Formats: sequence, C-alpha cells, structure tokens
Amino acid sequence: MTPRTRTRTRTRTRTRSSRVVAPLTAGVLAAGFLAALPATQAHAAGSVVKVTGGQGAWQLTVDGQPYQIKGLTWGPSVSDAEKYLPDLRSMGVNTIRTWGTDATSKPLFDSAAAHGIKVVAGFWLQPGGGPGSGGCVNYLTDTAYKNQVLDEFPKWVQTYKDNPGVLMWDVGNESVLGLQNCYSGDELERQRDAYTTLVNDITRKIHAIDPNHPVTSTDAWVGAWPYFKRNAPDLDLYAVNSYNAVCDIKSAWQQGGYTKPYIVTETGPAGEWEVPDDANGVPLEPSDQAKAAGYTRAWGCVTGHQGVALGATMFHYGTEYDFGGIWFNLLPAGQKRLSYYAVKKAYGGDTSHDNTPPVISDLTVEGGAGQVQAGRDLVLAVKATDPDGDRISYEVLDNSNYIDQSKNLASLPFTDLGGGRLKFTAPDRPGVWKVYVKTTDGKGNVGVETRSIRVVPPVPSGTNVARGKPATASSYQASYGDCPCTAANAVDGNQSTRWASDWSDPQWLQVDLGTRTTFRHVQLSWEASYAKAYTIQTSDDGQNWQTVRTVSDGNGGIDDFDVTGTGRYVRVNGTARGTGWGYSLYEFGVYA
Repeated sequence: MTPRTRTRTRTRTRTRSSRVVAPLTAGVLAAGFLAALPATQAHAAGSVVKVTGGQGAWQLTVDGQPYQIKGLTWGPSVSDAEKYLPDLRSMGVNTIRTWGTDATSKPLFDSAAAHGIKVVAGFWLQPGGGPGSGGCVNYLTDTAYKNQVLDEFPKWVQTYKDNPGVLMWDVGNESVLGLQNCYSGDELERQRDAYTTLVNDITRKIHAIDPNHPVTSTDAWVGAWPYFKRNAPDLDLYAVNSYNAVCDIKSAWQQGGYTKPYIVTETGPAGEWEVPDDANGVPLEPSDQAKAAGYTRAWGCVTGHQGVALGATMFHYGTEYDFGGIWFNLLPAGQKRLSYYAVKKAYGGDTSHDNTPPVISDLTVEGGAGQVQAGRDLVLAVKATDPDGDRISYEVLDNSNYIDQSKNLASLPFTDLGGGRLKFTAPDRPGVWKVYVKTTDGKGNVGVETRSIRVVPPVPSGTNVARGKPATASSYQASYGDCPCTAANAVDGNQSTRWASDWSDPQWLQVDLGTRTTFRHVQLSWEASYAKAYTIQTSDDGQNWQTVRTVSDGNGGIDDFDVTGTGRYVRVNGTARGTGWGYSLYEFGVYA
C-alpha cells in the first residue's frame, strides 16, 4: 500500500485542534476534547496488559488471559457513555478507541471498565489525520512543541495508568502520512524520521511510568511502518488505519520483515478516497449492503493473520447524522444499520432475536441523474423491503458537500406516489448534489441509500438574446481564486465562469443587446455570493432606467421568471447582498 492523496470524510466526536480540513472529508473532521462528565466511583488498580509470545506467534494478554481486541472507535460524548456502552457490550465489543486523552477522560475510562470494556487511549500529534489534515510542526526544530508533548502525555499516563478501563496507549494518528501536506522530497523524509523518533521518546517515557500497558502508534498506511521500525524500537506493537486495503496488510507485514505484531485501529467499508467516481464525477458511495459486507471482510482479514494481528477497533460507533455519518456510522441519529449487525455478528454478539433494518436494493433517478433541472419536480424510484415484515417509512434528504463542502443533510418535503416512487423538488442551485433516501422500520433501524444528481439551470424556451453580447459592470474582481471575473463571463453561456463584483452595495451588471428588443423571460444563475435584493431594469440609452422586476427575498441558486420588458440595455441592479462577499453570477440570460 502506497500513500495517496485522499479526502477523508469520516465523522468523529473527538475534535482536533489546529487541524486544517481539506476541500472534503474528509469527510473532514476537526479537533478538541471529550466533554466532561461528573466522575463516577473509582475502580480498583488497573489491569496488567502484555504483548506475549514470539515472532509470528504473539498474543495480547490482560491479567495473564488471552485478549483479542474486538473493538470500535468511540464517537458519542462522554455524557452518553452509560447510554451506549451497554449496547456496545451486547455487540460483543470489548474495546473502544479514542484519539485524545486529557482531564476529561476519566469518566469514559470508569464507565467502560464498569461495562467490561477497555480503551485504546489516544494521544494526538500534529499534523494528524493523514491527507487533508493540518497543524504542521517542524519536528527537527520545534523543541517547544516536542517538549510540550513529552511532558503532557506522560502526565496523563501517570494519572490513568491504574484505571482498569485502560488497555494501551496510542501515540499519534496518521501523522507520518499526514506530513506530506507539510513537506516534500528530502525534507519530508527528515521530518518523518524526526516524528517517529519523537514517538519513540514518548514511548520510553510512558514505559518508565507505566510498564503495565503497551504503547503503539497509529498511521494511515503501512508505508509508515519502516519509519517506526527504524526509529521507534520501543513500541510494543504497530497500528494502522486501513479500509478497503485492509486485506493487504498481511502481505505487507510479511514482505516488510517486521518483528512486532499490530492492531488495526480503523477499518470498515471503502472510504471516499478509495471508490471510483460515478457518472457525475463524484465518489460512488457503497450501498448499505456493501458497507456491511466491508466490515465482515475486514474482520475476516484481521483474524486471518493469526499470531500477528491482535485485533481491531473498526470505524465507527458514531451517531452523527451528516455526510460522513451516513458513509461510516453504525448508528446515525442512534438508528442501527446493516453494518451495525454485521459487526455484531463478527464479534460474536447474539443476533438471533434481533429485528434488522430495511434493505434498499435499488435507487434510481427517473429521467436520469445527469441533467436535473433546478427547482423542478424529481422522482426517485426506491426498491426497499424489510426482512421482518415491518412497515417502512421514507425520508428524502439532500447534501451539497461537492458544491460547498457542507456536511449537513437537509430533510426535504416529498410526495409518496406509491410503489416506492418519491417526488420532491430538485435543489435550485446548480452543481452536483447528493440525494438520500432513508427508510425506517419503527423499531430503531434504518436503511440509507444515496445517489448523486447534477443540477443544471432550467432550459427556457426562446432565444437568449444576451448571450455573447457586450457586457459591462459597476466593478469586477481582477484577481481572486478563479478570477479575473469580468462582466463578459456572465453572458458567455458557460456555467463554470462568472462575474464577481466588489464587496459592497450597490453593484450592477448590464448587457447591450445591440438594438431595442422585447424580451419575456430572465434567468439568473447565482454563484454562492448572491443578491438578496435586486431589480431587473431596461434602458434605451444606457442612462435612464425602467424597473420591470423587483426581488426582495432572493436566496441564490437559480432565479428563473417571466417578465415583460423592452430596451436595448438590460441590467441586474443589486441593492443588498445575501452574503458578506460581493455579487457573483454564472449567467445572466435574457430570453425573447
């Protein structure tokens, strides 16, 4: 497995300071600390956890007993620990993983221990998170940062080393790969050596304080392991986050000549960075059934490397109900998916009496997904069944991640036409959207399927008499991002070019039709910087203007309306911006 640029779109409650989210993600996620919860009753001294055995015949032991990690990454807040940890235990989960450890961690450790669950306790190092992350550190020269973590991490080890909830310590997350966002060439190699050397220094300090819990370090690909092999000999075991490539780890370990076992600290179905693009050019999200199969496959490959792979904490026991949550979470909004039951079965939980989710076997966009007219009716055809015969309820949602990086899902009004046909109004903003159909059974289970749609402006009848004609504006941005953004860009018939004004009110753009012309329709295709209030005006001389349409409640996207006007010049006159930026138009169409 080799490093590659990717955008992670994974949902984690653990936030991360100074992290820069890629334009995706990243599905991606930022940084911070677990919410505090009043401390519960303290437990007795902690367990003794060891990596025992020899080359190719290792095992993890807890108080002398064999221990295979059957885990999930932890998403809920600490305040919800008592709500969710019993459920985790019922799944057969014995371990959860976090990305940070601090003063607020004790309630989670205590609650986990009370439910027979242990914690792979993380420590966050910059840049963290692999591709798409931020917080660059110079590991050769930044002695202040290195001294800070060398002091801070062992302090928390001292605090929690006797807590029975602790299984092991995990220093860093995906930083060896993530350093490619900060450096390149020989300097990147030097930084990676310095980073893994620091990991070893931290490991030695942890061992001196706590000889009873192993120390590992997570990265995003096994290409990081040679650096750990060379520079971090004090690690007890390696760790890697690997999704679609999880089944390649065994051969990579064998070919690498490693002398330490490993755990998989994140895995599951193929991520956004690993799947092919669909017909609209965005990552093709796997179906619920494919995601469930991804967890089953991943666990099979982990357990298939006996004596070396000591278990996994699969991704992700999260409840967030957003773009990344739908991709990876086992129970978005607390509702259980096929993947939840796949993990439960893999870990040996009792599924014999479970009521399981509806299954969506097909989802199609009637009329095609490549040319969906903005603001017009759209029908989704859904094939869904419930294995328990429960009544299925539907919800339609959309998301604009591939337009503006928003991760939010918006629930849409729709009409159930019967037979699995759901009619709703397409978004009025051009670009590639994702639409989702959520099916629920009333028993706490959910099935979700998604498709992308490419939204385009409606096609008015008649001729666009403004296209290609001379255009002028009160101002334009000469250089910023994709600019220069001149007035001519708004009448060139190209939805990927735009006019952009100064960031002030008022601003106008006008087109010279060449001769006095009667028109009956106007279409404005706004970029994100739209007009909240504006008028459409005509003039015969370019000096004296008559208003033929007034808009006071603009919300961007496509403004498409019939209007009667006559003149040589037609102008859109913006009087109130809808954002803090200027006015920005992809196209200004005038139809005769």
